[in-house]
Amino acid sequence: MRVLITTVLLLLGIAAFAAPAQAQAGCTVYNGACLEKHSNLAWLVYNGKTSYGPVQVSHGRPGYETPVGTFSVLRKVKNDWSVPYNGPMPNAVYFTGDGIAFHQGDVAVQSHGCIHLAPEASQVFYDNLMVGEQVQVLP
Repeated sequence: MRVLITTVLLLLGIAAFAAPAQAQAGCTVYNGACLEKHSNLAWLVYNGKTSYGPVQVSHGRPGYETPVGTFSVLRKVKNDWSVPYNGPMPNAVYFTGDGIAFHQGDVAVQSHGCIHLAPEASQVFYDNLMVGEQVQVLP
């Protein structure tokens, strides 16, 4: 019985702490990442709380807009290369089937749909986002 009570209290505590971290930007991810396109900010979420960030990002330019919605991390590639755009994609974390990913890139330059992160931030996202976790892209 003591274990059951402790478990219930822990679950209630987790739920109580999860809402404030995500309510700030409308992100509903429990484990994964959130991106707010209008503010050019992204952050990591672990157990319902912001665990890293927010950090400055850039995203898709007109005609190559980053899609809005909730996606799953599909794969990670430490040192990838974009064949269509002939460029490096260090620390790539893919979350759409058509090649949209978080990766290291110039945050002052809009992309062909990917999310550019500064070098340190791209390493943190690569190390902490796991395949199957959620990525929520907000307008």
